Amino acid sequence: MDSTNPLYLDSPALRYRLSTRIIATSVAVLALVLGMIGWTLWLSWQLEGAGAAINDTGSLRMRANQVAIVLLRHAPGAGPQGGAGGGVALDLDGLLSAQERILGRIRQGDADRPLALPHDRRIRAQMDRVTALWDEKLVPAARAASAGAPVRIYLDLLPVFVAQADGLVRMIEDDSARKTSRLRFSQGMLVVMACIGTLALVYLLYLWIIYPVRRLQGGLQRMALREFGVRLPVDRRDEFGVLARGFNRMADELQELYTDLEARVAEKTAQLASQNEVLSALYDMAAFLNRPNDIEAVCRGFLDRVIRRFGADGAAISLRGPLGDRARISITAGRRDAARYPASAAFRIHTQEDVLGEFTLYFLEPHALGAEQNHLLETLGLHLGVAVENRRLSGQARQLAMEQERNLMAQGLHDSIAQGLNFLNLQLQLLDRAADRADLDEIREIVPLLRTGVDESYQDVRELLNNFRTQLGEGGLLHAAEEAVARFRRQTGVEVSLRSDGLMGGAPLTREQQLEALFILQEALSNVRKHAEAGKVDIHLSNRTHFRMEISDDGIGYDPESLADRPEGHFGRRIMQERARRMGATLTVTTAPGQGVSIVLELPAGGQRRPA
Repeated sequence: MDSTNPLYLDSPALRYRLSTRIIATSVAVLALVLGMIGWTLWLSWQLEGAGAAINDTGSLRMRANQVAIVLLRHAPGAGPQGGAGGGVALDLDGLLSAQERILGRIRQGDADRPLALPHDRRIRAQMDRVTALWDEKLVPAARAASAGAPVRIYLDLLPVFVAQADGLVRMIEDDSARKTSRLRFSQGMLVVMACIGTLALVYLLYLWIIYPVRRLQGGLQRMALREFGVRLPVDRRDEFGVLARGFNRMADELQELYTDLEARVAEKTAQLASQNEVLSALYDMAAFLNRPNDIEAVCRGFLDRVIRRFGADGAAISLRGPLGDRARISITAGRRDAARYPASAAFRIHTQEDVLGEFTLYFLEPHALGAEQNHLLETLGLHLGVAVENRRLSGQARQLAMEQERNLMAQGLHDSIAQGLNFLNLQLQLLDRAADRADLDEIREIVPLLRTGVDESYQDVRELLNNFRTQLGEGGLLHAAEEAVARFRRQTGVEVSLRSDGLMGGAPLTREQQLEALFILQEALSNVRKHAEAGKVDIHLSNRTHFRMEISDDGIGYDPESLADRPEGHFGRRIMQERARRMGATLTVTTAPGQGVSIVLELPAGGQRRPA
């Protein structure tokens, strides 16, 4: 950030930031709440463990009484079962072992249940007394009774043990009651803390955020009412204090700007008007230069518009001809004595790569063009140069296309007429010799051959003229192909099958591409008429994924290698290859002696709509 900017705002110190306050308050509240929750959870766990301890302590009395019952049941003279020493030992050992396990579990605790004896010295001491009484007195008395000693000793100790166990239970219950009171108090404190914390949080949010925002909003509302003298008190060191300082700086800047706003608006309006004028001039000139006029008309229209736009009294253009400085084109507009004007301004006519000439504006009075006007005139010179160059290139392209078409026409004439004329010349020489010898029989043989040769040459010339006059009509390539096939049928009587599918599926061919494909079709049919001796011709047009035209016949075919050795024999194929190249397609000819000829023209997908 640029500290030199009048609206640059320093960040507040870390300890004064709102984020610091909010985070610190949240952490403190969270720690307090978590502490209270942990305290209540600990109390709940202690209460649950104490409850399990009470249950197990109560079971100590029950098992002590069960031991007494077993001893009484098996005591001497107790009945039919008296004296069964083995059974008494088994029952007694099981009860004593179970009692030992319960005592150990109460002393050590069990986290899985949970079971925990309260951490109170009095309770622990009482537990020790219960354990000692059982281990040191009741267990020896029970075992002695099972061995035949009097049961009275155990029975006398039993009430003492039960009383000690009851005392332990009461002490645990008293401790649990105290912890329950603490738990309820803690829960009440949590409710009170939640209420107080909510009120405190609302108050702090109002004090830290809502009140400064409302004060800032009030300043903005007054600023919207164009009270640019409003200022906010800077009484805080946090982000809102920074915003207040920034607001005051913005107010100072707006107040300063508003004082000269009208002058700035007028200046910007003038700039926009100037830019609109430049854009209007460029648009008007571009629209004119895109019209289909020749170079002289373009230059005259350019000068007329420049004179009107810049208030000149005259203007002239000097263009270098296509051959360089040896040929120049000069065009003037306005008054003819432009050379005697006291003020003038010259600008280049150029493209990105070359300078084509210059144009000059003339003024009767001293006239100075501004920087924007000079830039506009330079831009107009570039537009004029591009327009002139485009028209020259278009003319060269048309001339090149005409030369290529004439070359193809010459090749076609040579291919179709030269052989016929050579044949007629040879027959005339034979006729001349036969006339010298007065050999009427030979003369009668030669004259029909001459008539046939003349007829074939006439047909070739008519066919070439029809082909060169071919134009695509409303139906496009398919309609023109149907007309060419119909004309071929009338001339030869050969059966022709024309099939088409998917012509509307793929990308359409340009008009030039369709015309080149039609010329290739006509040339192929001409070759069939003159050389193939075919009885049937099959033509298939398709344009699904790519354009494809296949022309095949069942004629005599030929040997491609032997044809390549005869220079006069491959002009038709060369013409078709040249036309295929011009449309961006590939032409494949497949043939063999006695197997007819197959010609396939393929235009790859994406080659459609490409300039010819």
